[in-house]
Amino acid sequence: MKRNLICFVLVCLWITAGLHAQEPVDLEMIAKFKAEGMENSQVLDTFNILTNIIGPRLPATPAYKQAATYVRDRLQSWQIENVHFESFDFRRGWTLEKLTIEMIEPRYFPLIGYPEAWTPSTAGEIVAEPLFVAGKTAEQVEQIKGKIKGGIILDRPIQTNLLRTDRIQPTDPPTQAAQTATAQRGQRRGTRGGQNPPGPRPMNSRELAALLQNEKAGVILRTSQYVHGTVGVLGRDRGDDAIPTIILAAEHYNMMARIIEHGFKVKIRANVQVQYHTDDPYCYNIIGEIPGVDPVLKDEIVMLGAHLDSWHSSNGATDNADAVAGSMEAMRILQAVGVKPRRTIRLGIWDGEEQGLLGSNNYARTHLAGDANQTARDNFSVYLNTDPGGGPIYGFYMENNEPAQKIFDAWLEPFLDMNARKNLIQGIGSTDHVSFIRAGVPAFNAIQSYIDYDVRTRHTNMDMFEHVNENDLQQTAVLLAAFAYHAAMRNDKIPRNENH
Repeated sequence: MKRNLICFVLVCLWITAGLHAQEPVDLEMIAKFKAEGMENSQVLDTFNILTNIIGPRLPATPAYKQAATYVRDRLQSWQIENVHFESFDFRRGWTLEKLTIEMIEPRYFPLIGYPEAWTPSTAGEIVAEPLFVAGKTAEQVEQIKGKIKGGIILDRPIQTNLLRTDRIQPTDPPTQAAQTATAQRGQRRGTRGGQNPPGPRPMNSRELAALLQNEKAGVILRTSQYVHGTVGVLGRDRGDDAIPTIILAAEHYNMMARIIEHGFKVKIRANVQVQYHTDDPYCYNIIGEIPGVDPVLKDEIVMLGAHLDSWHSSNGATDNADAVAGSMEAMRILQAVGVKPRRTIRLGIWDGEEQGLLGSNNYARTHLAGDANQTARDNFSVYLNTDPGGGPIYGFYMENNEPAQKIFDAWLEPFLDMNARKNLIQGIGSTDHVSFIRAGVPAFNAIQSYIDYDVRTRHTNMDMFEHVNENDLQQTAVLLAAFAYHAAMRNDKIPRNENH
């Protein structure tokens, strides 16, 4: 019995030693990262500057350029090397200068709303009874067409299909994930008027938009899909002759539509004044690095990244100042600890993500894609992106790269006491790591918390400082520093995914 026990212990020790030999983890260096990142952290100060001091960061605006300059200067102050801007064409920036939106009859009531980004100014202040044209036929609209020019239009039906649940958190236990899915199914509500009544067909949204454009409506009011006064608002540049458009809180839009439906008079005061920025119509990525020191491996790249741009109705806290602050802090930690990475550790802070991954796409096309960049592509080890969600980093979406997941699992284990959970084999889309995957290099996005993300902060007026806490920022920075360090120090690059 004693001999069998000894053999069992030896086998376990042999297996453990084999695993560590397979993917070494530098626990001593991780301890240094944790000490620096938790005791001397500067991440909250960075986050505060980006959100409360600078605020919304639309591309090609003075605010974005202020943020980009701040990021550049702060990285340089930490002795990060080769810090520079990389610019590319955009169109024009846009800044909201003034907004008035209020109901003044049948009683005074200030409305919660924000104009779509790049919407034109109204022709001064408009005071009018709104026309509720949602669901009307062409014949019905024809009867009121004379009132459209310069008027206020409500062109959406009463919003009953409201967003009330966040996406499922994939690192939750299976039973909890199943309960969440069931709750989401139970809370879905159908859009009012889903079945058209018999008779003439209501105008569809494209037909109605064309008519309102031709008749030169003064301003369009539309409803958000969120609840509790949360307004989700995006926007794109439709030209100077576009109709100014304001997105209202669903409760406020629905209130006015119901008043009108019941035959009572509503009057609204609206005024939108904006400024377009054409003097510097460019996007700006910010790049910096800690050069590698290994004579053989120093030209190989390990890269961290996050996008700096944000929408205009809030300060862009969880989307994506938290990730920018955490990624910058990771570089500061690496430098402060005095690492000498074998490979170069590079940071990319992207512009124009919200307009279609513009910044990361530009970087990948310029530096990695095509025959001319074959050597750079061969020398690229891994890109680690942080974007959707808030809170700590739970792990990474592994893009079905099983060899890489085994490596990441070893690196994640020392952070299980800091709210890390696990890496997941599946992938995720619609964020900046996709640009790198398309270019043919390994790229992974962090998994974070989705609590109050989809229903409250993402692309809304509520994406503010209060939805992020310092401990989570610190954890993000320390974990990213450790992952970048280990990727830079291992003998081989991160395995390619043959499925991509």
